Amino acid sequence: MKANDCTLGRGRRGVRGTVRLLAGLVAGLVVVGAIAARPNLLLIVADDATWRDFGFTGNAEVKTPNLDRLGREGMQLTGMFTPATTCSPSRHALYTGLYCVRAGAYPNHTRAYEGTRSLFTHLQDAGYRVALQGKEHVSPRRSFPYEHLGPKNADDFEATRGFLTRDAGQPWFLVFASNDPHGPWNRGPAGLHDPAKLTVPPYLHDNPVTRRMLADYYGEINKLDWQVGQLLGLLEATDQVGNTLVVFLSEQGSSFPYGGKWSVYDNGIRVATLARWPGHIAPGSRSAALMQYVDVAPTFLAAAGIDPDAVDPGCPDATGRRGFDGFSFLGVLLGRTDRHRDYVFAQHTTVGINGYREPYPMRAVRDGRYKYIRNLAPQNTYWIGGIHQGEPIRSWQADAANDPKLARRLAWLFKRPAEELYDLDADPYEFSNLAEDPARSEIKDRLRRELEAWMAQQGDQGMITELTARSRQGPGRR
Repeated sequence: MKANDCTLGRGRRGVRGTVRLLAGLVAGLVVVGAIAARPNLLLIVADDATWRDFGFTGNAEVKTPNLDRLGREGMQLTGMFTPATTCSPSRHALYTGLYCVRAGAYPNHTRAYEGTRSLFTHLQDAGYRVALQGKEHVSPRRSFPYEHLGPKNADDFEATRGFLTRDAGQPWFLVFASNDPHGPWNRGPAGLHDPAKLTVPPYLHDNPVTRRMLADYYGEINKLDWQVGQLLGLLEATDQVGNTLVVFLSEQGSSFPYGGKWSVYDNGIRVATLARWPGHIAPGSRSAALMQYVDVAPTFLAAAGIDPDAVDPGCPDATGRRGFDGFSFLGVLLGRTDRHRDYVFAQHTTVGINGYREPYPMRAVRDGRYKYIRNLAPQNTYWIGGIHQGEPIRSWQADAANDPKLARRLAWLFKRPAEELYDLDADPYEFSNLAEDPARSEIKDRLRRELEAWMAQQGDQGMITELTARSRQGPGRR
């Protein structure tokens, strides 16, 4: 494929066993086809928030009353995953319905191939008013034809209200892309959390620096929750609750070491997700169905009465076939099925990240229990600015001088083996690598085959793809 366009043929469903197309899903589409009024669509995206760090996901110390309420009024989706571990490729996948390498949007600060079309394009073509408010981080602009609301990095809810009420006869699609809780964690309410009283998660090292930073990070999650409250209040004030599908996504994990960002562990790629659509989604419901960011665009289209299988996302896959990489999970939302995918996939590109020193590409595949990770350059040292310098890593390294267990844990941040395998039922924090366990060899081989098939379908050539990452970034990052 050329470095700047999508002129060659590519396709979908190239990875065997990836999706279960059940009769319940079809039934769900039939139900939506019978809905008289096309719903409004509100997509709320956090910024660098670990999925575990919300009240509705079980962290009672983080104050998220508005999100907790949204969960009570809708469905919690516990099996959602992003296919990338940094903001820009995650958002490209979310809006295009295409995995990152296929669309050309795989390093951070990236851009999709020319000719790629997004959810904004498809809904605008169908008569929707489309807008984005907050963080953008996608390119080229032709592929994402949204109206940008309000000034950058500002909470301008008057601009939001104006967009929601502009034309009562036209359905709308709005992405509210928060800048919170992205670092430096200085925008949340001061003093909301007492560092000394917090429970430090087991994947973080407990010391005063960690506790102080954790309190600031939790405070910024509370600011995100306030924004969600403002949005839900606007829907109520404008009498649009009943005909609006709201989806909340937590994005990839936080920038703590082992908080998730820049890794393909579950802290990095698992996404806290809520969906509310009165009269269609059962209040207080849950589903553990495996799904990915690339499934969101087809789902929104299906909810709007548009057949996702008839939509061309503009960028074919390596097999020459067209169509989304994602599949509508509307049947899950409507309670028609509790199955969606058999496998989810992820990749991480280090080239082009601020402060990176050596290529350290990662690829991963996960089923409902096991995860297989391929580190493509284990001989290199993994080093980027975000987690390998400054705090809290500096204080952790000082403590590790007298703590051999911590020293071994920190070493994992810089160098990992070629293969990793985890039993997520027994080891949810991915502490124990089972890749060399003979009893798990069949599991490892099965997952390896699935990962290799996915990479081939995407046109992912591993290290070659990693080394060309800068060509997929903006001009200032070449």
